[in-house]
Amino acid sequence: QDSPKEMALPLPMITLLNCEKNSQAKLKLMKEVMLIPPAQLSVKQGIERVLDIQKEMMTLLEPPGKVQPNPQVADSKKGRAHNTRKKSLPQALKRISQVGCLITGCDKLEQPLLLMQTACNNIGLELGTDMYLAINCAAHELMDDVKGKYEILTGMFRSPDEMVDMYVELINKFPFVIALIDPLRKEDRLQWSNICCALGSKCYLVAEDAATYVSRLKTDQNMNFPTCSGVVLKYINQTKVSDLIEVTGLLDGQRHITILGSPDGESSDDSLVDLAVGLGARFLKLGGLSRGERVTKYNRLLAIEEELAKNRTLR
Repeated sequence: QDSPKEMALPLPMITLLNCEKNSQAKLKLMKEVMLIPPAQLSVKQGIERVLDIQKEMMTLLEPPGKVQPNPQVADSKKGRAHNTRKKSLPQALKRISQVGCLITGCDKLEQPLLLMQTACNNIGLELGTDMYLAINCAAHELMDDVKGKYEILTGMFRSPDEMVDMYVELINKFPFVIALIDPLRKEDRLQWSNICCALGSKCYLVAEDAATYVSRLKTDQNMNFPTCSGVVLKYINQTKVSDLIEVTGLLDGQRHITILGSPDGESSDDSLVDLAVGLGARFLKLGGLSRGERVTKYNRLLAIEEELAKNRTLR
């Protein structure tokens, strides 16, 4: 296949916070809070801006009276994140998660978003202009099958219909959140339709777990997933590149966005980044900016940007 005259890079969805569900904190809903740099920035500029926000976030997460330990956030050679604190407090940074981001515990739904807003404001950035947010809700992990409801906070349950109302209220209050990933289970198809009607013009409603495997999407021309704005495709061992190309074409034809995401069980293989660029994916979901296997992929994205710019083929 002939290379196009110009190529566009996917926008990175960079995970900054993991609101741990197994901690003593009450909030269960937000598995990942991600930053999306504005499209007018280069990837390099976007990552530098995210690193500035992450540095400020680490300061905010320090317990009062503690001396800032100046941990090394990302070490691309060793792939380790260092943290010298021994005691952990609510809201405090405890360790780096397996997806390469900061772990915190929150007790209220709005807390991580307000925390992000404060971190940005402190360094002179405005959410909704200088940076945007995406939330991986991972709602399928919260369903209580006996009650038929989602446990969004410890002891607080919401029906599928109540979840839709909650998201509408959340996006209206925080319009800088431009993507919700897996806000509902794939079984709640009526509610997926309702949330797309209510919020489809304000943010992306994305299916990750709510979509099935790439191979099954390919065999079903009706695309076996709920009504949504787009799909996270994961390149795993069983996935054929030819299937990815075909499914991406089907998604584009139906005006869905394609997001390529890192699979569970990480390795330092950075070919996913080349695939994302070659397939023309709108977004790239790689996790945070720590841990060697994550940093390797971000470094590959930066190298591709530099190469395309040098060849004057970067759109």
